Amino acid sequence: MAAETSTSAAAGSGGGSWVESYTGMSTDNIKGLVLALSSSVFIGTSFIVKKKGLRKAGASGVRAGVGGYSYLYEPLWWAGMITMIVGEVANFAAYAFAPAILVTPLGALSIIISAVLADIMLKEKLHIFGILGCVLCVVGSTTIVLHAPQEREIESVAEVWDLATEPAFIFYAIIVLAATFVLIFRYIPQYGQTHIMVYIGVCSLVGSLSVMSVKALGIALKLTFSGINQLIYPQTWLFAIIVVACILTQMNYLNKVTIISLLMVLPLLSDCTSISAK
Repeated sequence: MAAETSTSAAAGSGGGSWVESYTGMSTDNIKGLVLALSSSVFIGTSFIVKKKGLRKAGASGVRAGVGGYSYLYEPLWWAGMITMIVGEVANFAAYAFAPAILVTPLGALSIIISAVLADIMLKEKLHIFGILGCVLCVVGSTTIVLHAPQEREIESVAEVWDLATEPAFIFYAIIVLAATFVLIFRYIPQYGQTHIMVYIGVCSLVGSLSVMSVKALGIALKLTFSGINQLIYPQTWLFAIIVVACILTQMNYLNKVTIISLLMVLPLLSDCTSISAK
């Protein structure tokens, strides 16, 4: 009887980890993986939907690139914005379950989604180097997913705060903020209308800082829902403020990237139309 009891107990304890035995990943990592993949699909789709909305709005009103806001009255643009918000929420939830080294690289898959949908919906052909870039994204993301480490157990948001206030990270944050402000106040006014890389640079720099805050806030909410209240810590609310500020900044400049890229494509489309007419 004792042997049967011990065998049943071992089977019960092992039953919860059958996923690990077959996949090499914890259950939380798999949840984070699914959320990160769905986030990439939503975000990649949102860029295309928003761009179609900008095209439609520009055809019937003042274009956003010359100061117009007619796209705010375009339902298609709002559909793209809502899709992006859903993707960001899924991305936020993914950080609560999986390590940042697993979640962050999967964001590159949104590039592939956008490239494929742009070819289908916007008739923007993908050249050989674009295809090569997509392949590299898939290979890199797959490699990182297969070798993602187990996440360190965090028992309070205060532990994340201790990590975030280490001298090395503070030094990194100061450098990133300085570079961001230089891009915003020095280079965007001069080159923003012709070089989308300055906007992408701002989004990338701010995104590198938002990872820590998103991870901390995700852990705080996860622990709170499990019965360990983290809302009593001021660090939780500070991380929440940083997350909101980073998300708003990234969405603002990503929208500008979409607008500028549309302005670059429209003259080519009009030239093609005139050539076809001739």
